[in-house]
Amino acid sequence: MYIIIVGLGGIGRNLAAISAEHGDSVVVIDQDESKCNDILDHYDVLAITGDSTDSSVLDDAGIDRAQSLVATTSDDAVNLMTCWLAKRYNVTNVVSIVNQKQHSAFFKEVGVKISENPDELVATRLYYWAENPNLQQLASIPGGTIFEFVAEDGAPFIDHEIRELEVKNFVFIAIRRAGGELIIPSGNVRIRPGDSITVFTKKEAERECLDILNRQLKKAED
Repeated sequence: MYIIIVGLGGIGRNLAAISAEHGDSVVVIDQDESKCNDILDHYDVLAITGDSTDSSVLDDAGIDRAQSLVATTSDDAVNLMTCWLAKRYNVTNVVSIVNQKQHSAFFKEVGVKISENPDELVATRLYYWAENPNLQQLASIPGGTIFEFVAEDGAPFIDHEIRELEVKNFVFIAIRRAGGELIIPSGNVRIRPGDSITVFTKKEAERECLDILNRQLKKAED
């Protein structure tokens, strides 16, 4: 894959590292020359110092042959303009960070895949992990997350069938019961205390999913 990454903050730098490790052709753009020089010392990438909203900079980055462009700066205006230009160049896959939720609609109008407010998403996930010691993320895949949630003794829906649970934008993949028994869930399976439930949820519904599972499968605090 030929990928252009705009912005060498924490997200952009890590994305560049992951892409390079996967053997992709990686071009990074940042206005900070020191960041560009630093990443050249660590990864096999092409680094360009410049403004990604300048067409000549995108030309230098090989935008005409790029398969993907990812904008990761902290400035939504820069990200949006860069993505708009990438669309003009017919880049197939254009992705961006959106730092402020109220700007999301603008990116969607341009046809950009977005990840809203990454700091807030990370903070929310950390909060739920802190709140739920039995919650464990198993994998993050495009569009969603797979995690494991343990049903607590005394929770409201213990001994209820799965079909009775409030389920929205997530699915049960498997249940591992005490003793090691693995169950492929169906509607008439009853939740037992200590069941380790593997769940898939859409990325954008992760918070809602965890709220629902907390309400149904976590024992209320005294």
